[in-house]
Amino acid sequence: MSTVDQTITQLEPPPQSEASATIVLERYRLMRRLGAGAFGVVWLALDERLDRVVAVKRIEAHDPEMAARAEREAIAAARLNHPGIVALHEAGRDAEAVYLVSEMVRGKTLRDRLVAGELSDRDVARIGVALCDALSHAHARGVIHRDIKPANIIIPDNPDGEAGIVKLTDFGIALIAGDDALTRTGDVVGTLAYMAPEQADGSPVSGQSDLYSLALVLYEAFSGVNPIRAPGAAATARRVGTRLPPLSQLRPELPQQICDAIDWAVQPEELDRGSLAELREAMLEGLPETDTTAGAVDVAAIEGYQQEDLLDYSEQAPFDRSLSVPQRLIAAAAAAALVAASMLALEPIAGAPHLPLLWTAICALLAVALLPRIGALVVAAALTAFFVAAGVPGWAVLLWAGLVPAVFLLPRDPSSWLLPSLAPLLGLVSLALAFPAFAGFSASAKQRAVLAGLGFWWLALAEPIAKSRLLFGELSLSADWASSAAAGGDVVIAMVAHGVPLVALVWAAAAWILPSITASRLVFVQLAAAVLWAAALTAASVVLAGALDWPLPMPQVGVLVAGSAIAALVALAAATLRENR
Repeated sequence: MSTVDQTITQLEPPPQSEASATIVLERYRLMRRLGAGAFGVVWLALDERLDRVVAVKRIEAHDPEMAARAEREAIAAARLNHPGIVALHEAGRDAEAVYLVSEMVRGKTLRDRLVAGELSDRDVARIGVALCDALSHAHARGVIHRDIKPANIIIPDNPDGEAGIVKLTDFGIALIAGDDALTRTGDVVGTLAYMAPEQADGSPVSGQSDLYSLALVLYEAFSGVNPIRAPGAAATARRVGTRLPPLSQLRPELPQQICDAIDWAVQPEELDRGSLAELREAMLEGLPETDTTAGAVDVAAIEGYQQEDLLDYSEQAPFDRSLSVPQRLIAAAAAAALVAASMLALEPIAGAPHLPLLWTAICALLAVALLPRIGALVVAAALTAFFVAAGVPGWAVLLWAGLVPAVFLLPRDPSSWLLPSLAPLLGLVSLALAFPAFAGFSASAKQRAVLAGLGFWWLALAEPIAKSRLLFGELSLSADWASSAAAGGDVVIAMVAHGVPLVALVWAAAAWILPSITASRLVFVQLAAAVLWAAALTAASVVLAGALDWPLPMPQVGVLVAGSAIAALVALAAATLRENR
């Protein structure tokens, strides 16, 4: 049911002659015409059998396209039963028209609420969570909406629970699993200004297409501007598929995790967008930090920005703007440090190829800074070739054993793929325990946990290569393990068998909860909490290692104290940064 058609607060009733006399499907008395769209007329009606008010959409049956859309909407809606989706009660037809009978939702569209300045950032975040839930329900039942836009989202006047604060409607162009007629390539339907690039190209669509459209709706709701919409259809079409300005550029006061999640979800490539679950998580996590003041967005001011600055934005962005400059620099520094440390570690090995250390590290830094995804893989491939040429293919196995989990666990953030390598580098100066606190700088809970857990994994993998104690020391290995790729695989298996992933989970949990531990606005309370957190992390790591009966010597007391102290200071710095963000 079209949201525009169901908005009953802004439409005048037609002349009395149009209403109250017609009964359709032998039970629905058409009382008042609410509105008309391209695909039918919507009426406020009375269900005389059940004595309730409903909305009836009437679609002319003589138009095959409109009749097919009506049937598609009925089939799609019949599969769905969710408080965030307008419920379909019945579908039927007579000689003249097809009728879709749905619940009557009294309220305004999201577009109307935004134009009226009635929503706060907190409201938009809550709406985002509810829409993620509604779309997840639809996707799980094989229905892809394909026309997510503010005009198809109702904000009820009297919502029924948190899940019902929005009502997603108009499934007339939905893609339904198993319907071959709706999955043909080249079937371009939807609203261009909110359409995913693959949908605009006529390529097969998926749930990722709805994710893109939803994120674009939230982008507009938070910023007041749709950066795809331009004067005229042709200009709009040219913008479809371009990279958008980071949301934080328009709304720097928004929680960073919300901006990052939306920026990721509007990436042109489907695989770079993350998921509805991740977008929902970011909305929930940033919700407490959002402003509750209605009408915080100055739409008029931003419209000028749109016209002058957004038109040529894609030409101004030679690389992926979804990754900030600090992220790129940190990732690039990690790559350079990894290359330099690897080359220094190989110096004592006879026959190791000689390369200029400084220039090689600089090349790695530039590659990752400019192209994080490709650069990280190029650095890994180059190190692999270098290790094989030096006669230590076992090292290459350990390198990929560390990188592959990062690629799979952080698919949308290539700038973080090499960051776990900083943990063993910190271990060289007895500060490995501080790495989970560094991971705590990340705004996303998932990213904090993944980075911290992978940091310990990389730390354990680096112990045999470093031939020195980075934290716990290396496992008992054969002297020539590095000369064989198979022996390198045995090292990885031994790490898993001795419970390295369990300690990695402890680090992940510590990074996950760090923001809540240091949430107080009182500095002395934050400091005390950071110290206790660092001490608990240190104790838990040592106790678990002992409980697993690792054949490893425990770290020296000085290493534990130094790492724990730096971890506390870094945790305090992370808390201060979040507070001032």
